[in-house]
Amino acid sequence: MTAKPGVVVLDYGSGNIRSATRALQRAGADVSVTAQAGAALNADGLVVPGVGAFAACMRALRAVRGDEIISSRLAASRPVLGICVGMQVLFAEGLERGHRTEGCGVLPGVVDRLDAPVLPHMGWNTVRVPSGSRLLAGIGPDERFYFVHSYAVRSWPGSAGTETAGPALTWAEHGQAFVAAVEDGPLCATQFHPEKSGDVGAAVLENWLGLLA
Repeated sequence: MTAKPGVVVLDYGSGNIRSATRALQRAGADVSVTAQAGAALNADGLVVPGVGAFAACMRALRAVRGDEIISSRLAASRPVLGICVGMQVLFAEGLERGHRTEGCGVLPGVVDRLDAPVLPHMGWNTVRVPSGSRLLAGIGPDERFYFVHSYAVRSWPGSAGTETAGPALTWAEHGQAFVAAVEDGPLCATQFHPEKSGDVGAAVLENWLGLLA
């Protein structure tokens, strides 16, 4: 019998920890919730959840040295999955109400308020999956994911909402184009909530677990 991949959901006081844990367990992972550095560093996969304000999440993340854990895992090519604000904090900085907050800096770019007639962007939306995506393999163009956010990465260096060389970028639209998912070596991240996206979200988590071997 094949052993289940061991996944740590990083517990830094923010995020949909309970729903993420249940969804990962249903997808086939052996899940623990902890901020203990040794466990987080040595797990097959690390999930960084997050809800709320960028600045508050970064303060909480740094309080448990989560930024160092993430950097150390990526330096060792150990898989990391960021979800919602857990994706946003991976970028260079966040801009909220005129205030800039330094992020983890493992991805380039700024998290900024969406220019859209209705915020937050709450509900189901389609995404544009790049060719060769492993995280969203098998996802059709009409599939919808669940989003809850007002901020996002609205551009990528050298990109105007299109596929580029380098990281595989999945885009979505709400008032304007924004990055809905990133795949960059051992790092994967989604602006949408796979744990709240039903069967299609479960397929994304199963795809990610398949990358942990």
